Amino acid sequence: MITSLPVLSFDNTEIAFAHKQDKDLKDAQFLFSVMNYPWLVKLGTQVAPWAINAGLPVKGLIRKTLFKQFVGGETLEETIPAVQHMGQYNVQVILDYGVEGKEGEASYDHARDEFIRVIQFAASQPNIPFMSVKVTGMGRFGLLEKLDDAMHASGAESLVKRYHAGLQALTASEQQEWSRVADRFWSICEAAKTAGVGFLVDAEETWIQDPVDALTMLMMAEYNKEALVVYNTVQLYRHDRLHFLQQCIDAATERNFLLAVKLVRGAYMEKERARAAEKGYPSPIQPDKAASDRDYDAAVRLCMEHLDQTGVIVASHNEGSNLLAVRLLEEKGLPLNHPHVHFSQLYGMSDNITYNLAKAGCSVSKYLPFGPIKDVVPYLMRRAQENTSVKGQTGRELALIQKELRRRGKA
Repeated sequence: MITSLPVLSFDNTEIAFAHKQDKDLKDAQFLFSVMNYPWLVKLGTQVAPWAINAGLPVKGLIRKTLFKQFVGGETLEETIPAVQHMGQYNVQVILDYGVEGKEGEASYDHARDEFIRVIQFAASQPNIPFMSVKVTGMGRFGLLEKLDDAMHASGAESLVKRYHAGLQALTASEQQEWSRVADRFWSICEAAKTAGVGFLVDAEETWIQDPVDALTMLMMAEYNKEALVVYNTVQLYRHDRLHFLQQCIDAATERNFLLAVKLVRGAYMEKERARAAEKGYPSPIQPDKAASDRDYDAAVRLCMEHLDQTGVIVASHNEGSNLLAVRLLEEKGLPLNHPHVHFSQLYGMSDNITYNLAKAGCSVSKYLPFGPIKDVVPYLMRRAQENTSVKGQTGRELALIQKELRRRGKA
């Protein structure tokens, strides 16, 4: 007897919010109602960092609102209740030490040690398959920028050749400094491989991204021979990334390693456009959202066509892109929890996507940041801004919460 797959609907709020008590839903309703006013968000994102740095007593307010909604806790140990609660609904976790990069060799070494501690903690929990790292947490931004410039100036045809040529253009002390950055990453890769935890390398700004891509590809070539250990992040709001993804697939095939990628739309749009205008070069950003969406979905299709060689994390809040990935798995007759396909959304957002995917049997996670309130404020400010700048995101969150409160008779 042939049984049909369950119908997947991202409008099912009973499944989406089964994990939330009435009070939690009402708190979220209030927060997204406030975030529905862009002027208020703009004011808050300017005032909050200043207030914290000035020592004003605002941590309590931030803890009860943005922090509660979007962050797992101030320490690794504080994330355990959220991690275990999500596990009850077959939702996994990507751990992110949400502290923005602090400069200095001692800080970079400390960050490396923290990331390894995160990996060891993740290995102790049954539903934490991944952790996330930013290169700028372990290396100087200015050094990355100089190496990126040197790579572009080299004119070499491949990413790795540009990387090696760029390194030669650095001074001896800069080469030693970069060697320490690379060593920190090798240490994390080694820990991740030993623990069986995936290591996701976050995307950065375009003017420091090339060294990140090169280092990550070299790590994949070494550590992704038999398993998906190291993942790069591809930002499809860049108009050159679909071509870049194809080049990565070709390189993995040629050098016989598994390519692992996290597909996102992108996080630095306003900054990227402003810098391009200021410095007089063409914007690296897609001309419009429709172009980003087309390339994102094309990237999903491309990865699905090469699942034997590619592992993909569909990290998206776009319902259409998630449905596309599910449909492609179904069309290929592949299980929805295929070991090379994973889905992910940010903690505190798009529960209608995450929990309905989990219910349908997909491998799906929440991206869960943690860290002291003062240190994760930049992350929280980006979440607040993102929810107002993405057309309809806050309204969609709010409408779904209100729908579920009405269903429960609590509206």
